[in-house]
Amino acid sequence: MMQKRTISIKLVPTSEQAQKLLELQREFNNVRNAVSESASVKRCFNQYQLHNLAYKPIRKKFKLGSQMVCIAIKTVCSSYKDRVRKVRSKEVPQISFRQGGSVHLDKRTYSLIKGGVSLYTLSKRVKVPFKMGEFQRKYMERGIPKEAELVRRKKNWFFNLVLDVPDAPPRSERGGILGVDLGENNIACTSTGKIFGGGKLRYERDAALALRARLQSNGTKSAKRTLRKVSGKESRHVKDVNHCVSKALVEEASAFGCDTIAMENLTNIRSRIRAGKRMRSRLHRWPFAQTQSFTHYKAVDAGMSVFYGNPAYTSRTCNRCGQLGVRVGHKFECKNCVIFLHSDVNAALNIRGIAALFSAATGAVNRRNVASIAESA
Repeated sequence: MMQKRTISIKLVPTSEQAQKLLELQREFNNVRNAVSESASVKRCFNQYQLHNLAYKPIRKKFKLGSQMVCIAIKTVCSSYKDRVRKVRSKEVPQISFRQGGSVHLDKRTYSLIKGGVSLYTLSKRVKVPFKMGEFQRKYMERGIPKEAELVRRKKNWFFNLVLDVPDAPPRSERGGILGVDLGENNIACTSTGKIFGGGKLRYERDAALALRARLQSNGTKSAKRTLRKVSGKESRHVKDVNHCVSKALVEEASAFGCDTIAMENLTNIRSRIRAGKRMRSRLHRWPFAQTQSFTHYKAVDAGMSVFYGNPAYTSRTCNRCGQLGVRVGHKFECKNCVIFLHSDVNAALNIRGIAALFSAATGAVNRRNVASIAESA
């Protein structure tokens, strides 16, 4: 099977090339705004119909080449897809594209060359050298290049290339299972006893939330400038932390000879949250699925399989005898076995035990209601 992977490659254009790329970016986004206006006024969101409606007027008015105009029409239709689904029969608000937006490219508008990439511009193609690290080079050797995005961040240009990468071959020898319990106080706990604490990250997220609240209530021009400056900073930091944690989880599994990583099935977890306003705000902003998705694709790249089990009662059930124990904070006590454990580590051991019962499971598995069994005993 093939999986989509995106690698970001830094371009090193000359000042003349950078100016041409900037002109292309501006023209591309001007075209998208013009197409978006036509789509909104005519309420036409079908790519084929919108092409017939907007292609010829756009070609006469703008300098953008034919293939780039087709790409612009396609991206506009994609942007309206979710918007139309939400508003249904109501008037669809027009989508506007900022001037600093990315430029979508396909195999007709770019080509990879030795040490660089040949890119379409408004005048003629330019051959821009790039810097590629070992991480990007490894994926380039394995993957098949597909579409790409030309992105400008501050004064730097990046070429975000999408690759079709085949799954790594599964491990030949059957290994163990690494159970992983996810949370907010502790980002992740493994069945091997490793704990990834979340206290520092929780403090930073609370501080970012408080800063945004103060700036929004202020409302001055200076506050708005600061809001734009810090926009997305928290989400980028959380994403970086989740990448680091997921990488460490796969390394932990590899170190202990595990070929399967077992995690919780957290579908609809937000609808089950019962807490105060401040806690709800914190939990609803936490990307539970992000850690899992990062861990999943890193595990598949390493030739491991991933299992998702029902998390019900995993932190309250003893991993040895299966009886309900006493959990107070992060402390778990089983009076039947007379053991004391970290509650998240105990949950990870229970998740590993569930996965061990289903050696080839790929979907979520229902867990028996241990509470009702204990009450009827």
